[in-house]
Amino acid sequence: MLNTQSFQASADALQNKVILVTGAGDGIGRVAALTYAKHGATVILLGRTVKKLESVYDEIIAQGSAEPAIIPLDMKGATERHYQDMCATIIDQFGHLDGILHNASLLGVLSPFDQIQADTWNDVMHVNVTAQFLMTKALMPALLKAESPSVVFTSSGVGRTGRAHWGPYAVSKFATEGMAQVIADEYENSHLRVNVINPGATRTKMRAKAYPAENAEKLRTPEDLMPTYLYFMANESVGVTGQSVDAQPPRK
Repeated sequence: MLNTQSFQASADALQNKVILVTGAGDGIGRVAALTYAKHGATVILLGRTVKKLESVYDEIIAQGSAEPAIIPLDMKGATERHYQDMCATIIDQFGHLDGILHNASLLGVLSPFDQIQADTWNDVMHVNVTAQFLMTKALMPALLKAESPSVVFTSSGVGRTGRAHWGPYAVSKFATEGMAQVIADEYENSHLRVNVINPGATRTKMRAKAYPAENAEKLRTPEDLMPTYLYFMANESVGVTGQSVDAQPPRK
């Protein structure tokens, strides 16, 4: 099995790469954006809260990295046209897109299956599956202009083995795994690679919402997971596609 957890990226591993990070204002997305920028990438920060994106922007500038771009967008309300316009803007400003980290996800409400509300189901499916489909499809022209583009989706343990009360979120992550496999297979003979990361139990606000009684101090931080996130954007992963890996060892 592919081991990415011990990958050590060089300081310029992402030099001259343009990478879009969704959900970049907080949690894993924020740390991934900072890390990619630190290793030389120009990062496009996408999220729904401008204030958070501006804060990450300031952090990236403060660490001496290339000036990032900001795309304020609520994926729950965005249309296919929004993503098409985004692609045109990226090509106009940068010429190509080297990578997408699909990090943004909606947890929804944890509840028994027979108590799932249709609105909750639809919102989770839209943000976690439909919006990522629309975005990836629309951005394909920008990706294929890059020398070795990489698309990384975010899954979950409950996207591999279903778990009680995780209904919409779990089903959406099963769909994410499937979508990544379909795209990877279709582009197997191209220069585009598509992979999936399961971050595992991580110290984030989403995790705290799902497990409010848990001791977060015992969890790994987003920073701990970055070797895997760097690997799939770096040239070392060129030719690796259709993989679904864990960003941290199993919890004991």
